[in-house]
Amino acid sequence: MYYRPTTLTVGAEEVWSMPGGVRKWAGLALLALPTVLLGLDVTVLYLVAPSVAADLSPSGTQLLWIMDAYGFFIAGFLITMGTLGDRIGRRRLLMIGMVAFAAASVCAAFAPTAGLLILARALLGIAGATLMPSTLSLVSNMFPEARERAVAIGVWATMFALGMAAGPIVGGVLVDALWWGAPFLLAVPVAIVVLIGARALLPEYADPGAGQLDLVSVALSLGSILPAIYAVKHLAASEADGQSLAFAAMSLVAGLLFIRRQRRLAHPLLDLALFTNRAFSAALVVLLIGLVGVGGSMYLVTQYLQLVEGLSPFAAGLWMGPPALAMFAVAIGAPVIARRIRPGVVMGVTLGISLIGYGMLASAGLDDELHVAVGFAFVYLGLGAIAALGTDIVIGAVPASKSGSAAALSETVQELGIAVGVALLGSLTTGIYRRRIDDVPAGLDADAADALSDSLNATISIADALPAQSVESARLAFTTGLNTAALVAGVAIALATVLCFRLLRHVPRLELVREGDTGR
Repeated sequence: MYYRPTTLTVGAEEVWSMPGGVRKWAGLALLALPTVLLGLDVTVLYLVAPSVAADLSPSGTQLLWIMDAYGFFIAGFLITMGTLGDRIGRRRLLMIGMVAFAAASVCAAFAPTAGLLILARALLGIAGATLMPSTLSLVSNMFPEARERAVAIGVWATMFALGMAAGPIVGGVLVDALWWGAPFLLAVPVAIVVLIGARALLPEYADPGAGQLDLVSVALSLGSILPAIYAVKHLAASEADGQSLAFAAMSLVAGLLFIRRQRRLAHPLLDLALFTNRAFSAALVVLLIGLVGVGGSMYLVTQYLQLVEGLSPFAAGLWMGPPALAMFAVAIGAPVIARRIRPGVVMGVTLGISLIGYGMLASAGLDDELHVAVGFAFVYLGLGAIAALGTDIVIGAVPASKSGSAAALSETVQELGIAVGVALLGSLTTGIYRRRIDDVPAGLDADAADALSDSLNATISIADALPAQSVESARLAFTTGLNTAALVAGVAIALATVLCFRLLRHVPRLELVREGDTGR
């Protein structure tokens, strides 16, 4: 049956309604396409990078920026784009962003030089920052009823995570069949489908009282977020030094100026009053801590499977499939359970169960890929619950006019959590590795000795020139680092578990939340 959408005006808000529920679920399916695509682009270069390096011959620094520019610029522009969607219309911003994402993807696919590929990846990040808050805030508009919204947000969060899990697999298949640029072209058919279906299936929403976009606030927002992300990524790649400290200080100063300006504006880029809602703030903190643990663990587990166990990126991606399915099941099931049990309790219990996974990673040894994969499946259970219910708490705690900003904040926190997790847990693992590799065999040339002492990745690259015992010692040193990092992450997740029980226990069950209730 064909349902004609209607737009009702209630005060300053526009509410999308329909005679039946078919259209909104079809709209959710449409929004799942760009969401999967965004997740895919985060990890697709894990496998594509060697082919890019062989074809474009980038320097080490250029290759790092090719890998990082996408997530770097997504995180930097999320708050700005989320607020822009509140002003110009969330469906309009989605459509603009989809066109820009497809165009930048084509540029990336056919980039003739490393410099142009870096530029294309940066533009992909900016375009991606328009899509993430647009899709999530549209979900909140389409599903105002609390129980359905929780399930829909669970689907949204799961699609993004599944895209990340599928990235290495999809990249491997397309690179083997075509060339390194082929995975980027997946954006073109997705963009066509979204542009065709958007007007028929998606509502439009803009906040008429949002005011003009303050460009000074935009600049300060970028000045606070971009240097912070750069600092933690730089820390992950090297020791703490003056450069990382300078960028961290720059971020702090810009952040303080940003907060000061928002308090003075009648129409701020970010409404700081949102943080006075305890559920809103607590859910953001839980998301941040949770993503630190998951982001760092995912980085180390993929390294373990490929470098310690010697699996191909494609095979390692297959091992990541079962954890993704576990996360999918929890993300869909948690909102259903939250109809009978308070969301904070569901999140706390699931995070508590995920501690089993961190314990398994902390006890993993060599030739233990099944043990590690099962452990990471438990870790992913916690992600499924907090991604679905935590994001829903953040969105449900604000009025519809602020859902774009709330969505952007939720995603910014999660992007920051992943970056911090990779930086902190990656640096901890590297530090332990270097302390464990203290017996360099005699007779090695200087370059080989430096590689062995630097990282497992460098060691594997020259494994043929090293004694088998040295390679085995390097594998064991990295595994010890993984064990320690998992213990540290487990402590952080235990803290997040306590926060769920202490600060989110007052959030009512989903069946008790009335439509339009933002007092959660």
